[in-house]
Amino acid sequence: MSALFSDAYAQAQDAADPLLALREQFLIPKHDGRDQAYFCGNSLGLQPRTARAHVEEVLEKWAMEAVEGHFTGQAQWMPYHELVREPLAAVVGAEPSEVVAMNSLTANLHLMLVSFYRPTRERPAILMEAGAFPSDRYALESQVRFHGFDPATDLIELEPDTPDDGSSSGIFSMASIARAIAEHGPRLALIVWPGVQYRTGQAFDLAEIARLGHAAGAVVGFDLAHAVGNLPLRLHDAGADFAVWCHYKYMNAGPGAVAGCFVHARHARTERPRFAGWWGHDQSTRFRMGPEFSPTPGAEGWQLSNPPILGLAPLRGSLELFARAGMPALREKSVRLTGYLETLIRQRLAGTLQILTPDDPERRGAQLSLRVLQGQGLQGREAGRSLFEFLARAGVLGDWREPDVIRISPAPLYNTHADVMRFVRAAEAWRAA
Repeated sequence: MSALFSDAYAQAQDAADPLLALREQFLIPKHDGRDQAYFCGNSLGLQPRTARAHVEEVLEKWAMEAVEGHFTGQAQWMPYHELVREPLAAVVGAEPSEVVAMNSLTANLHLMLVSFYRPTRERPAILMEAGAFPSDRYALESQVRFHGFDPATDLIELEPDTPDDGSSSGIFSMASIARAIAEHGPRLALIVWPGVQYRTGQAFDLAEIARLGHAAGAVVGFDLAHAVGNLPLRLHDAGADFAVWCHYKYMNAGPGAVAGCFVHARHARTERPRFAGWWGHDQSTRFRMGPEFSPTPGAEGWQLSNPPILGLAPLRGSLELFARAGMPALREKSVRLTGYLETLIRQRLAGTLQILTPDDPERRGAQLSLRVLQGQGLQGREAGRSLFEFLARAGVLGDWREPDVIRISPAPLYNTHADVMRFVRAAEAWRAA
């Protein structure tokens, strides 16, 4: 047991890591002259070293060629979004035609709801998880109201099996999700569920949720903000109708990065209504500038405007690293790192930290959500804030989520066993102070 809690063990694990060299491909913030132990990849991923080169390539082309940059060179701007299409499809387990990088997450969610939330008097309801990321709830509630229905009855928020009331974890069982779908099935127009719940870090069986939802006659969509680049996703095989996500977390594409969207191939050509824009028009006739909208088949048909090239450029750099590593290898390392973190917390910090995230690696990604029980004579939220601020002063950066959760996320592209060791030692130092 004690051997795990040693520099020699952590260093040996890192030395044997086949992905260790990828860490050198990221710019890691410094703290007192050494690398920070950065555990915020679930909030903002680190900058790939190649991001600057891709951005500067766009700036140079703009400076030297101006409008002609749309049509010249391998990275010409007119089809620039196509440069990320196939590598992005590989990350999310989709066909290339099923994915597109565009807009922001919530904007994409609204665009998807225009097409896939078609409530009727008999089926007006949306099922979502209680405690969802606020932007999702705002979007879904506003859509229910927009269609003339009442969120009090038609926005169904499933509570976790053990509500997150300050003493329990707030985890959803698959059985509770299945019961909710069965109970509300005749009224359900739509299910919107996360791939990973942002506060607890719980991961969900997307294929089973899609199967249950479709069997009940509902459309199914996913918010994958905390799942993309974190878990191996098989979106096409899972069968959801649509999914949306951002690229600034595990995908390392920079603050406010261009987001992503998935539309299943069965909807590649659909009569469902949509909000249309010229970049979603069939590219073979787009520049004829005709008055009738003819959508590009696949996810690209939901585009509105030509994409921000400077915003897409960093995503290219990150996707190159994902292609180099491969999601299976990243997932294997993630399981090891997060498991090491869990083991050390249970061995060294029992009674100080409560792990809210499920124990089963199949039900979590690269995140442990922690509640501080006590320390330094403090309890609850006060203890949590005290530890969080102590960690930051020690160069160990996690993420705080109200009311009392510290999220520690060892991202396999750049975090190490030594980083995990540093977190545990800092937490012990706080407790002992």
